[in-house]
Amino acid sequence: MAGVGRASVSRAAMLISATQVEATPPMPAPFRQKNPELHRVVVELRRAARAHAAPIWGSVADRLERARHGSTPLNVGQLERLAGAEETVVVPGKLLADGPLSKALTVAAYSYSSGARAKVRAAGGRALTISELLEAKPDGAGVRLLA
Repeated sequence: MAGVGRASVSRAAMLISATQVEATPPMPAPFRQKNPELHRVVVELRRAARAHAAPIWGSVADRLERARHGSTPLNVGQLERLAGAEETVVVPGKLLADGPLSKALTVAAYSYSSGARAKVRAAGGRALTISELLEAKPDGAGVRLLA
C-alpha cells in the first residue's frame, strides 16, 4: 500500500464554454459628465487647488462630483444661522430661498433659485458663481464651505 495514494495526474485545461477569449477585453471608456458646465467648474477647482495649495477648492470639487441625490440643497435661512456677518461662503450645490436673511454675505453657489439670489442681494450681500469666487480668491483664504 505504500505506492497507493494520490498520484499526480496532469490534466489538460478544459474549455467550459465555446467562447474563446483571445485577448483581454478593452478598457471601458472613461466616464464623462453629462453636464459640460459642471465638468468645467470641477476642472477649474482642481487646478486651483493644486496651483495655490488650497484644499478648500479640492473639497468643493469633491462635493460637486457627488451624485445629486447625495447632496442636499442649502436654504438662505441656514446661511443666516451658520454664517457670520461679512463672511464669504461657498455652497457646492443649489441655494434655495427658504428662510430670512439679514446679514450681508458674499455667497458663491453652483446654482441659485431666483428668490435666493434676490434675498442675498436684498440683505446687502453678493451672489457669485463658484468660478467668480475662484478668480477673486484663488488661494481660498477666508472662504468657508457650507454643505
